[in-house]
Amino acid sequence: MRDFVDRHFRHFNAGELRRCAESLRQFVENHGRLMITLAGAMSTAEIGRSLAPAIREGKVHAICCTGANLEEDLFQLIAASHYGDIPNWRDLSPSEESQLKNRITNRTLPEENAIRKVESQLVSLWKDSHGRLPHEFLYDVVKNIEADAEPADSWLLAAAELNLPLFVPGWEDSTLGNIFAARVIDGTVNINAVLGGTHYMLTLADWVRENPNNGFLQVGGGIAGDFPICAVPMLRQDLGEDVPLWAWFAQISESRPSYGGYSGAPPNEKISWDKLGVETPKFVIESDATIVLPILLSCLLNE
Repeated sequence: MRDFVDRHFRHFNAGELRRCAESLRQFVENHGRLMITLAGAMSTAEIGRSLAPAIREGKVHAICCTGANLEEDLFQLIAASHYGDIPNWRDLSPSEESQLKNRITNRTLPEENAIRKVESQLVSLWKDSHGRLPHEFLYDVVKNIEADAEPADSWLLAAAELNLPLFVPGWEDSTLGNIFAARVIDGTVNINAVLGGTHYMLTLADWVRENPNNGFLQVGGGIAGDFPICAVPMLRQDLGEDVPLWAWFAQISESRPSYGGYSGAPPNEKISWDKLGVETPKFVIESDATIVLPILLSCLLNE
């Protein structure tokens, strides 16, 4: 893959990807720690096929993801053969759509074989909990689950095996987060059984303090990207701590800054927020992350 990229990816977004890949490889080889953030439906896109090997090879040192990406890698692992494929998804009428359940672009997520299968196990864990982070429960489940897909392709399992630092802000905005809220409402579990975003920020602050050379690979935008990058200015501005800025930065996104969204904010804008420095290596690849990230991770693994 590296030879192919070096040969053919010369200009525009392709050239930016080539330069980013080389810079990232040098950063990690020089003892930089890499955080990857996952927005969108990257787990549904089976990003674990390229992300899991990078985790197991020690190239990824932390992940911040949405609750959907956290759970959907697990769903894929336990129910891969039950997913539906919708090749003509762009042409569906409202009536045809009403016959489907849990569609994510061209795939349908199986309710009983994935979501409800996990629910019973999690409710049992929640009942016995006096306060743990959302991903810690899934780490327990994924290591003891009957797999319906290749375990080597699960990034969540790879992360659990290494007890990789994981941060899941806004977990409540996910299927399992909704189920937890429902079980709190009906009195099945205590609301304090699962910790929330502030607890994640505290553990993230400790992670940032541990090392002065932290890099940031932002896949998409939203809370998965904005939450962790803010840990540095929080420590510097609100606590007065002398922690370094993020030492390396890249963003894969199709969003545009002209709309005023966080997802499309260019790296230079982050300088004004005390997140990145003037000399920080910065890359923006405006393309489909389901295409770009596997290529980037393959180059990082020298494949």
